[in-house]
Amino acid sequence: MLIGFMGAGKTTVGNILANLANLPYIDIDEVITSEQGMSVSDIFAKYGEKEFRRLEHEKLKELANTKAVIATGGGIVLNPENRKVLKNTYPVIYLETDPEVFMNRLKGDTTRPLVQQKSAEEIRAIFEPRIAHYQDSADFIVNTDNRNQQEVATAILAMLDK
Repeated sequence: MLIGFMGAGKTTVGNILANLANLPYIDIDEVITSEQGMSVSDIFAKYGEKEFRRLEHEKLKELANTKAVIATGGGIVLNPENRKVLKNTYPVIYLETDPEVFMNRLKGDTTRPLVQQKSAEEIRAIFEPRIAHYQDSADFIVNTDNRNQQEVATAILAMLDK
């Protein structure tokens, strides 16, 4: 299970890991948007963040014990029940990313409602309260700042093989 803030590389790294491990790749946000027939931004606009978080929680519980590489949205750790499911179900890998790095990666992003049209200070205010939850939920922490996605995937596989 890959967790981390937006722009950490969860989707790309997840796909690489799935290919290397010969497992399916599941992105919880993609499953939700596919089932709802609308983007995360549209779900937020139409139903609000609270409803999206409810859908996210339900999908996490549904996928528990599925043999796959799974990536989550950056806010899944906000719910204590989600953190409990994460800790009790999968090896959890936190893709740690410095705010300057992910803010650079997120420039011009129009698909993530929590960072659209936000200043660096506003994005930091969203990110910083999550750090402790990411760290507490993680079995492994992999810093992604100075690595490409292949290097991150290789580091994860090496950790999991120990």
